[in-house]
Amino acid sequence: MMKTLLGSALVAAVLTVPGMAADAPLSRQAYFGDLHVHTQYSFDAYIFNVRATPEDAYRFASGEPIEHALGFPLRLRGAPLDFMAVTDHATYLGVLSAMGDPDHALSRTEIAKQLISRDPAVYLPAFRGVAASIITGKSDPALQHEDVMRDTWQKVKDAADAHYAPGRFTTFVGYEYTSNQPYNLHRNVIFRGEGAPGRPFAATDSVDPEDLWRWMDGLRASGVESLAIPHNSNWSNGIMFQRTAFDGRPIDAQYAALRARNEPIVEISQVKGTSETHPLLSPNDEWADFELFGDKPAVYAALQGETDPKINVRGGYVRDALLTGLELEQTQGFNPYRLGFIGSSDTHNGGATYDEDVYVSKTGVNDGSPERRGSVPAEGVKDWATFAEMAANEKPAPYLTEWGASGLAGVWAEQNSRESIYDALRRKEVFATSGPRIRVRFFGGFDLLESDGIADLYAHGVPMGGDLLGRGSAAPVFFAEALRDPNGAWLDRLQIIKGWIENGNPREVVFDVACSDGVAPTADHRCPDNGAGVDLATCESAYDKGDVALATFWRDPEFDAKQRAFYYVRVIENPTCRWSTWDALRAGIAPRPGLPKTIAERAWSSPIWYTPN
Repeated sequence: MMKTLLGSALVAAVLTVPGMAADAPLSRQAYFGDLHVHTQYSFDAYIFNVRATPEDAYRFASGEPIEHALGFPLRLRGAPLDFMAVTDHATYLGVLSAMGDPDHALSRTEIAKQLISRDPAVYLPAFRGVAASIITGKSDPALQHEDVMRDTWQKVKDAADAHYAPGRFTTFVGYEYTSNQPYNLHRNVIFRGEGAPGRPFAATDSVDPEDLWRWMDGLRASGVESLAIPHNSNWSNGIMFQRTAFDGRPIDAQYAALRARNEPIVEISQVKGTSETHPLLSPNDEWADFELFGDKPAVYAALQGETDPKINVRGGYVRDALLTGLELEQTQGFNPYRLGFIGSSDTHNGGATYDEDVYVSKTGVNDGSPERRGSVPAEGVKDWATFAEMAANEKPAPYLTEWGASGLAGVWAEQNSRESIYDALRRKEVFATSGPRIRVRFFGGFDLLESDGIADLYAHGVPMGGDLLGRGSAAPVFFAEALRDPNGAWLDRLQIIKGWIENGNPREVVFDVACSDGVAPTADHRCPDNGAGVDLATCESAYDKGDVALATFWRDPEFDAKQRAFYYVRVIENPTCRWSTWDALRAGIAPRPGLPKTIAERAWSSPIWYTPN
């Protein structure tokens, strides 16, 4: 019999338990952080006039104000973050910053005069040339400076070590590997502790991610541990999670082991969209159309001279990758896509806005104001009809309105330290949010109904990210729980997403397992609309709908003991105003037509994989 434990001792025990031994799973707490932050050492951030340093980024994460490229203060509205990694692009690392230093020889080069200009008419064409060189894999010799890369990398490492405060704030040494062959194959590389190498492995060394993983394996053999986190698979045009290796050969067991060893988790939500799934892949998931970003592959294609780009979604979204992994495991005995989930921001401002009502986008002067990101008409334009008639080159890039105030990484770790948080990432006891600090728990096992606290859940089951081995014909029990962000909206519903392979075909289903306001899911496993609305004239949300916490034990009503499957939790908040609506409200105009006016923020647990015995 399923039962909900709201207000019970079990739900209370899921929260912080003080005084526990640091090596006991019972002492694991939820920590929130951002593993995808850029500063002036990234070529694109510098071009967009961002001058924040890694030191600034860590001060921002600790709750201090820093200066935005447009001159206003940028500061976290809520509590400080628990952890952060500055992940500047390894490609051309620090070169633009050196060009902006009048005492550096690079500042006197012709390309420097263009790239460090504050005039968009000058720096934007230069930026497009730099971006095209990365996208096409034809690096610009004028921007390749090994000595600058090494010196800047040392500054990145020094800043992380200087701001590491175990027990209070954790910093990781990291960087972004920026391969774009032929589309987005970006990864963030995070090092566990000290001993990071003398230089990062960049896409200018190789655009083949397998070479990155082999480099990481080599470091691991010498005692330097790291992991890579793919991001923006929604921009990959289907190649991030394809069924072939980079060189086109079929995936085999060796490839799967290499990838799984180096990429245990994936970033599924950030400023440039959410990569959980897509309506074309999940037509029966009414929540699949969330903060999508659709035209970046076309942008890449245009830079490579393609006039009629074909946009692929299969292979570009995480749920689809999990299904591909199950199919490969079932038919060939290996699975490269057993991925845990995190979110992060990808801010290029040195600090991110995770809240819709204080959003400043991500690329400095390019989109730091409502007018520059297209949520408010340009100065002198009074209405959206006039704005629509403006020439394309007089309007902000349309994709800027598709970006969002996302996201955060959540981990369940024993303590706030590099070792504990990194190990949580490794074992995939991690979760993603679209910005709010929603806490999510997820366990699976066969004796969970007898549990009397968090210790029993760990003792008799496996947490998110784990593997659940079948027990004959018995159906497992899952425990799912979510706790509201105190500064966020109330919770609407708790869902479990299941994926499996049936007769060689991928299958998926969404179960609503706990509904707000004391309502039970219907016979077809759906929560009715709880009626929570938003007053668009004020952006006031309903105060009488939704819950602080949702929790339940649940069995799969369609369980087949002989069928491999994955399960993960998704929790949905009541709707609130989207950032573009907040911008319009403050400007005293109607929200821009064609944009969602509200957003239902959410969080996702990492999956649990069921394997028949």
